[in-house]
Amino acid sequence: MTDKKPQNVIALKPRITEKAGILGETKNTYTFEVPRIATKSQIAFAVKKVYKVTPTKINITNLKSVKKAVVMLKKGDKIEFA
Repeated sequence: MTDKKPQNVIALKPRITEKAGILGETKNTYTFEVPRIATKSQIAFAVKKVYKVTPTKINITNLKSVKKAVVMLKKGDKIEFA
């Protein structure tokens, strides 16, 4: 199979904290909790599909039961959490 796009969209759970809110407003960076098996390419694909924005960089941190993904977006893109 030559197609490298993930077939399934993983679950993204916004991580709402004071620090995450400040990063979202000032640096166009958003934080999500994702399953431990998620890869950067799966996270980027899910963000594109669900929020219709283009991620430019993704950093991942392993927590006890989940991964924390910090997603930086292209200039001009914004995610609105209801």
